[in-house]
Amino acid sequence: METEKKPASAVSDIGAWAMNVVSSVGLIMANKQLMSPSGYAFVFATTLTGFHFSMTALIGMVSNATGYSTKKHVPLWELLWFSVVANTSITGMNLSLMLNSVGFYQISKLSMIPVVCVMEWILHGKHYSSKVKIAVIVVVVGVGVCTVTDVKVNAQGFLCACVAVLSTSLQQISIGSLQKKYSIGSFELLSQTAPIQALSLLLLGPFIDYYISGKLLASYKFSSPAIFFILLSCFLAVFCNISQYLCIGRFSAVSFQVLGHMKTVCVLMLGWLLFDSELTLKNILGMAIAVLGMVVYSWAVEAEKKQADSKVIPYLTDASEEDVKLLKQQVDGSLPLKDVELGKSQG
Repeated sequence: METEKKPASAVSDIGAWAMNVVSSVGLIMANKQLMSPSGYAFVFATTLTGFHFSMTALIGMVSNATGYSTKKHVPLWELLWFSVVANTSITGMNLSLMLNSVGFYQISKLSMIPVVCVMEWILHGKHYSSKVKIAVIVVVVGVGVCTVTDVKVNAQGFLCACVAVLSTSLQQISIGSLQKKYSIGSFELLSQTAPIQALSLLLLGPFIDYYISGKLLASYKFSSPAIFFILLSCFLAVFCNISQYLCIGRFSAVSFQVLGHMKTVCVLMLGWLLFDSELTLKNILGMAIAVLGMVVYSWAVEAEKKQADSKVIPYLTDASEEDVKLLKQQVDGSLPLKDVELGKSQG
């Protein structure tokens, strides 16, 4: 029974991650066409994110109404708190991109992995093996070599980058925590937070976008191709949002960050293929190092799990299958420690 579940679980994990990579990369490509001056010059990024969450909220309501998904209770204050953190992340990232050089913006994004590690250690007492730490460093170095160019820092930009990194890291940890705390599925959680985020972003977005771009949404001339790309962006964002919640529910926030850097490599490759972006030897070297780091990270995490399992299983010879599963979840940190009554030991 256990051997049948493992391949199915592995396939669903790969599917969730693949869905996140494909939808994220597709979303970046669609937004590049929509927002670039050579495309349709729709520079209202925060408002566009409000459109994304509106579409997600609509799909969530239809899903609940048709009985495809069920609504589980999560306290309103927790939903509001999470939405504030998530919206702060979006606004902070937009402001960081506006105020900082591309190089410093990329460095701030790379810093999320160590920040997530420290936050998980502080909030959940989670520890990482030396193999995992080395793998994370290799990934960060590789992506840094790929993406970091000029690095200029100013006080305003540094503050916005700090807010963006802290709020994004906290958001990703919170997704996993809320799913485990309330035994709620990824889509059910997203369908409850999306309406709050959509409403707040649509109300505040035009003002934030005006501060960032100096342009009013009302002055933008919508064309049929621009509307098509807005709808395409919203469609891809729904899958991107759902897959993000799926991935963080299945993996840790750190694993999500590490695997997420595969998207950076994909974007660089597609930018070279589709938009004639320059691909230098430095980019290729950085990609190779990053991919190597991701392979090492996957191996290190798997080795860590096997080591944890080997510590538990020898002492459970007379325990039930459900007891073994619960204790293994407690060891790898996916389940909070509870009093679990095991079968009596022989002796």
